[in-house]
Parts: sequence; C-alpha cells; structure tokens
Amino acid sequence: MDTHAVWTAVLGELELAVSRASFTTWFRNTGITRFENGEIVIFVPNAFTKAYIEKKYHQPILHCLERITGKPVRRIEYHIESGIRNHESREVVLVTASPSASLGANNPLLANFHDVGPAPNKYGLNSKYIFETFIVGKANELAHAAAQAIATRPGEAYNPLFVYGGVGLGKTHLLQAVGNAILSQNNQKKVLYVTIDTFTNDFIHAVREGRAKDVKDLYRAVDVLIVDDIQFISGKERTQEEFFHTFNELHQQRKQIIISSDRPPKAIAGIEDRLRSRMEWGMIVDIAQPDIETRVAILDARCRERGFPIPLHILQTVATIIQTNVRELEGALNKIIAYHQLKNTEPTEESVRSLLSSIESASIRSSITPKQVVNTVSEFYGITIEAVVGQSREKRFAMPRQVIMFLMRKELSMSFPAIGHELGGRDHTTAMHAYSKVERGAENDLKLRQEIEMIKQRMYINSAQR
Repeated sequence: MDTHAVWTAVLGELELAVSRASFTTWFRNTGITRFENGEIVIFVPNAFTKAYIEKKYHQPILHCLERITGKPVRRIEYHIESGIRNHESREVVLVTASPSASLGANNPLLANFHDVGPAPNKYGLNSKYIFETFIVGKANELAHAAAQAIATRPGEAYNPLFVYGGVGLGKTHLLQAVGNAILSQNNQKKVLYVTIDTFTNDFIHAVREGRAKDVKDLYRAVDVLIVDDIQFISGKERTQEEFFHTFNELHQQRKQIIISSDRPPKAIAGIEDRLRSRMEWGMIVDIAQPDIETRVAILDARCRERGFPIPLHILQTVATIIQTNVRELEGALNKIIAYHQLKNTEPTEESVRSLLSSIESASIRSSITPKQVVNTVSEFYGITIEAVVGQSREKRFAMPRQVIMFLMRKELSMSFPAIGHELGGRDHTTAMHAYSKVERGAENDLKLRQEIEMIKQRMYINSAQR
C-alpha cells in the first residue's frame, strides 16, 4: 500500500476539519512508516506531539484511515522520530504547513544568521511560497503588485507594507514570497519571518533566561522583518512595547517591514495609537475572497504542480462548492487527488461532489446560531456583547449592531421580529431599517463590504471547527 498517498489523503481531510494553527502545530513532520495487516505506525517529531495527538486526534485519524483505505484499522502506534525524516510525507507537510522561526538558544539564526543552509524553513521561510505559484486575480492584484515592488526595492517602495484579509486567502504565501524573492537576489540579506505569537514567546523566554538583549539585537539587525497575524498583539502591552521599538529601529535604518492581519489597523482593538499610526505609515492593501475564475485558476495550477490533470468543468464544480478561502480550496483538492490516486480512478462530477458533500456551505450555514453572529461581530469590532445589544446610539456601537441584524437576516433567514428580540428586545422596524441600511451601504462602500465578508468567513470557519 502506498503509505505516502494514504497519509496525504488523511492530511487533506484533517486540514479541512481543524484550524490552521492546530494543523500546523500538530501534523507538521508526521507521516506513516508502516501499514500492514491493519496495523499502522505513524511517526511524530517529539513526545509532546505524540501525547497530544494520541489524546486529541487519535479517533479522527482512525476514522480517516478506515474511510480512505476501505479497510479496518486494528491498531495505531505513534513513534517519536526527532528531526525531519527524509520521507515522502515531508513534502506533504511542507505544502500545507507554514513553518515559523524559533529563536531559541540553539537556533542556527543566532549562531550564523547569514548561512543559508538546505533547510526549507531557514529564516522562518517556506521555500514553496514563491511569486511563481501565487495566482493573481482581481481580489489580490494590488497586494501582489506592492509585494513585487518591495521585493525589487526593499526598504524603499512601501515601508511598512500592511496586508490584511480573511483567513486562508494567501497572505502568508504572499509575505513569504517577498522574503524568498529577496533572498534569491541576494542571499546575504537577513530576512526573518515570524508570527506575532513567535515574536511574543521569543521575548518572554529571553527575559526569563537573561537573554533579552541578544534577542532584541537579533530582531533589530535584520534587513527584512515579516510579521504575520499582528492582530494577536491586541492587549499584550509588553509585546506592543517591544515591537514598537523594533519597528522604530528598523524603519530608521530603512529596513523593510511587512505586516499581515485579518483586518486593517484601524479595526484592531486593544493596541496603542502610536503603534497603530506606524502601521499606517506605508501602504495598506487588502486581499479579498477570490472570484470563481481565480479559484478555478488556482485549482488548475495546483493540479499541474501535482502532475494530476483534472478537467476544467470538474474544477469549476469544486470552485463553486468551496467559496470561502484558498486554503480550504487547496485542502479540498488534496483530498480529491489523494482519493483518486489511491483508488486509481479518474475524478468525476459525482465522485467530487460526494467527497466534498461534508463541507458544502449550506451545511455550515445551517449550524450557525444567532449567538455566534453576535459574538463574531463583537469580537471583530473590538466591543463587548453588552455594548452591542445595549441601548447606546454611539456610532461605534450602532454600526456593528446593524451589521449583526443584517447578517441574521441574510445568513440565517431570521424574521425581523426575531432579530429585534435577539438584540435587546428591539422593534421589528429597527431590524428592517438596519438591514436596508447595511445592504445599501455594502453596495457603495468597499470597506464595509470587505468587513462583512471577513466576518462571514470567520463565522463559517469557527462554526465548522466546533
């Protein structure tokens, strides 16, 4: 049995079922080493991963394996194998994972920052993420153009570049493509990619170990600093302080700073005004949900990369079913390819629809509750639930409240009286007015339209992961 194809298929299903952070954390550098007579050995990188997967993901893995192979699985063993194996499954993980740098004491970045070794995640970059594999469409063409300009003239074109958009739309790919392009032109450049959580943890550990100056010096000595998911800096005062000074130091030296978020700077609650203003110094661009033509182009490109051609009319079917984000789109394609390679059959409309039936948008939508709408909108705009359902008519509360009413009507098909009841017992005419106002506003206001799409995407993803 082709263990590589089996594990590829398992990862394809798991990627659709768990969050990006969980998938990257727990399934990176894993694979199958043996599959005989219903007994399977899965290798994992360390004891912590082994314990967590056994406790949290054993049953989902078991069900995936039995569903994919069509055979009963009697036993699964998890073996620890340190380092990255020279194993076929390594490529599967690198395609779907976004490895980030760890700046611990033994990290080679501290010992020899200029050394560009063979490891694909050196500098925190994934060598798979390059401009050549980034599909450009109307929803991301401005962000792509700005990224290419920076790759040509880092520190000069747009500094900082702030890229925002919903989950799984290609922000990480684009950011890392800039870093890889700069290194390909000059491998002496110091390019560092981190998530804001990595940045936070590095400083926490450095302070505990008495290495704060070393880590500060490292971050402030780079030529290009790429920081992903900056929205999670909200409320972290010490991290904001450190990032603020790092930002200032790099900017004064005309070093390039690239930042990503799921929302524009003005919509990130819980950050200092001085830091927000610096994020707005350069260029702010968004990546929106791709249109169907772009989704088909992405699928077609990935099929060519994998050497598994699929007719365009079938890809159009996939693109019609999967509309939320690129990551889910590629995860669905991985699942389709792995299944048909394993069965040695050609994809058909029927087989594809059957494989993707569990992630139809309608089933996700039907599981969303009014409470989830309120929670998601409140969190997105950085206000409390009490404020949004309260009586205040301040714009910062009234507008999110109207968005909630609009989404309850549009996505949940609730009656106007029911919407009014959910929002503090308001009259149904208030809900009707709110729906009409947001609907008209979204037609003419690009920013509002994008915010609504990001809220919907987050709402559906959270619902699917419950």
